[in-house]
Amino acid sequence: MEIHVFVFLLQFRTFKVHKKPNTMSTIIITAAVEDAAKWEAGFRTHIDYFKGLSISKPIQYSTNEDNEIAIYIIPDDLKTYLEGLDSEETAEAMANDGVKRETVKIYVLDKELAI
Repeated sequence: MEIHVFVFLLQFRTFKVHKKPNTMSTIIITAAVEDAAKWEAGFRTHIDYFKGLSISKPIQYSTNEDNEIAIYIIPDDLKTYLEGLDSEETAEAMANDGVKRETVKIYVLDKELAI
């Protein structure tokens, strides 16, 4: 199986995922935001939307004083989640939450180091 690391720069585009669509994967998203507190308040209002993107497990995230965010997500269906990121609704939510879209990076984790 092959998965590529996806980096989004401003425009979301359709892309191929080289993995079975229903296989669970871990995703990390990083971005800069205009105001971390404003972003977090907006982010917390999207629970129903996240459920529609096949997310049923808690989402972990962090912000810092430089207005950067990191999000850790495990969607139930990778294809559904990635297609949802390409939607107008996601673009609008990001804009309302103050995400600087040109800084968004999405990583689909595909490697593991056993300890």
